[in-house]
Amino acid sequence: MNLVEMKNITKCFGEVVANKQVNFDLKPGEIHALLGENGAGKSTLMKILYGMYDMDEGQIMVKNNKVDIEDCRDAIELGIGMVHQHFMLIPQLTVTNNIFLGMKEAGFILNEKELNKKVVELADKYGFNVNPGDYVSQLPVGVQQKIEILKLLIRDSKILILDEPTAVLTPQEVEELFYSLKKLKEKNYSIIFITHKMDEVLNHSDRVTVMRDGESIATLNTDQVSEESLAKKMVGREVFLDQANEERKRSFGKELLKIKNLSVKSNKNLKVIKNLSFSIREGEILGIAGVDGNGQLELGEALTGIREFTGEINIEGNSIKINSPKKLIEQGLSHIPDDRQEKGLIPSFTVKENLILGSQRKKEFTNNIFLSEDKIENKSKDLIREYDIRPPKTDLTVDSLSGGNQQKVILARALSRDPKVIIAIHPTRGLDVGAIEFIRTRLLEERKKGKAILFISTELEEVMALSDRIAVIYEGEFVDIVEPETDKEKIGLMMTGKKGNDKGKDGNQI
Repeated sequence: MNLVEMKNITKCFGEVVANKQVNFDLKPGEIHALLGENGAGKSTLMKILYGMYDMDEGQIMVKNNKVDIEDCRDAIELGIGMVHQHFMLIPQLTVTNNIFLGMKEAGFILNEKELNKKVVELADKYGFNVNPGDYVSQLPVGVQQKIEILKLLIRDSKILILDEPTAVLTPQEVEELFYSLKKLKEKNYSIIFITHKMDEVLNHSDRVTVMRDGESIATLNTDQVSEESLAKKMVGREVFLDQANEERKRSFGKELLKIKNLSVKSNKNLKVIKNLSFSIREGEILGIAGVDGNGQLELGEALTGIREFTGEINIEGNSIKINSPKKLIEQGLSHIPDDRQEKGLIPSFTVKENLILGSQRKKEFTNNIFLSEDKIENKSKDLIREYDIRPPKTDLTVDSLSGGNQQKVILARALSRDPKVIIAIHPTRGLDVGAIEFIRTRLLEERKKGKAILFISTELEEVMALSDRIAVIYEGEFVDIVEPETDKEKIGLMMTGKKGNDKGKDGNQI
């Protein structure tokens, strides 16, 4: 017997068909992965199940009974809960206050001691290590996610939906999350997790439903599929999962980016980058490997002119001593920021407006004084075609695009400037396999053209695959600079601050 059945679900947003006659079912006590590229319709389908969207066609069955889910309250009463990709917590409140927010059980006058006790009992039952009195603003994202799950459990939700649950987690937090989900499964909870990561599907789910272009392609037992077959179903073609830098150990060109004695402070005025000096040459990718939070973000922001620094930045011999993104762009630097929505795009602007941001003053887009709509439109159409941005419309607001297509807008803007130096900060974070393949391939193509690329990622396998050299960073300093063929475990140890056996002669200097 199926616990949930969604039959022939269709949902349209204007002319865009997000779900087209989709079928999905969930069994009691299973972990069911919903797999697909960004924009495949996964989140839309689950938001219909949770009552956030109304379906245009179809029906939903829960425990063999046809149900009408008109809003989230209806879903909660049916035992359905959802943890969204962007958490719905109030940072200024404590763990307990967030968990009981809006619940009648909390009472008119809060009994903090009694509520704290309930939180501890529930957390201990499922192996969640949380302190009820902590303020959410002070907690890492892995703990915040556990709080979101506890919010569902306290409301007696037996069907849990998790939307991209590992998108912002460290590898250790990912392990903890799936351990907790398996504990919940043992207690007969049914779990749906939305993802585009095939290793998570293969390692942690019982069944998988693959979606593509708004349709359900197949539902399969996980133990009967391979990564390659899932990738093909996701994308609709063969996908090359192992893009790698195949032209290492060749001579490089002249020095394009040179950094000398760079120091950067965090928002809390603490020095997080400590006197780094390094350079990158023509046709070279320098990868930065490290656990998130060791200064990578601040390094990238300093090099792109959005964070103050001391020291010197040189691009092709020209010293850039002021903190100015405009100046850096003029000198031939482009960058892919770590957060596409907060730093890379203006969500309410159209695709074509976002594609020319930073270059709007160039003659390429103006008629002497005023912007030329025709020039912008024609250039945008060319970039949309070249970078396969979907839907292929210039006048859509960029917030209507999937994450992968938003990232393609940023990539198209950055590379269309024909930069000398590219700073890529987590360029594939949160993307599906098709978008990851596309972005890696384009960066390798830029390398072949002689560009100097600084590649920052917390995905160690990705850094090892694409880089010509790897600088391992820990607490704002380079522990060592190693070849990409270096043993993965050895690099992992360096990421914790332990130095390798072949320490470079210059310490922090490359």
